[in-house]
Amino acid sequence: MRVTLDWLGVATFRLTVGERVIFLDAYMDRVPGAPPVGLGAAEVARADYVLVGHSHFDHLWGAERIAARTGATVIGSHETVRLLHDADGIAEEQLVAVAGGEPLDLGGGVRVRVYPSLHSCIWAQMGATADEACLGDLGVAYQERASRVTRSFEMLHGGALGEDVAAHMKASDRHPRSEGGSLAYLIETPAGSILWKDTSGHWTGILRDLRPDVALLAAVGRGNVDGEPVQGTLADFVASEVELLRPRTVVLCHHDDWMPPLTRPTDVAPLRRALADRAPGARLVEMDYLAAYPILG
Repeated sequence: MRVTLDWLGVATFRLTVGERVIFLDAYMDRVPGAPPVGLGAAEVARADYVLVGHSHFDHLWGAERIAARTGATVIGSHETVRLLHDADGIAEEQLVAVAGGEPLDLGGGVRVRVYPSLHSCIWAQMGATADEACLGDLGVAYQERASRVTRSFEMLHGGALGEDVAAHMKASDRHPRSEGGSLAYLIETPAGSILWKDTSGHWTGILRDLRPDVALLAAVGRGNVDGEPVQGTLADFVASEVELLRPRTVVLCHHDDWMPPLTRPTDVAPLRRALADRAPGARLVEMDYLAAYPILG
């Protein structure tokens, strides 16, 4: 069975398993200054399922249009389902709320296992490059973390980064309760398995027991390991995830220039070196948008 993967920017992918079309996140419509990915949510003509990693706008926005146009079933956290139903009017029959531990049959020989995950530490100091080490920010109470994140979103909405960003936030942000609980998905197909995480965080006890053939991993921000910010570089964080998972193939995501001037593309060279040093058995695939890459089979 042929399994192909299209990257659509940030952590959004279109996974095609035989005749089954599965979107991983749904954020394709970006600010005008971001490089276009070649497909908009309103242009998606076919989708059977949409899996949503967490409820922030740069992952969830677009799922409502895909669901409305194609009839796709959306699977995500209880917060994701609440927002799609209450704010966007998606019917209950098209929504499946999960929290981790659920086995799902998507048909066509595809099964999915949902796992609890963690969001990156967007409230902590981040390195300007993938090889800049960050230390500290340990033991910060939840209330202070939430306050820092709230201030960041107020900046985005308030126009500090320009009118285009503020207008985009007004259109896309459904104001979730935090990120709504981050999830990881292990997608099992007749040709092999794929683990997808849309943000840089994990529970070590969960990741170390998974053995996917392919790992789709976020490569941005300050990594979150068991609830605390990683002490080191982004490159080493990603390499440590690959060491735990031991996949044959690694695909990076969320490392593009998706919201200038806030973002800049991640230089992948330090990650490439870290993976070659610490996980030489893993093949790093660097793909362009809409590549239809034959990832399995």
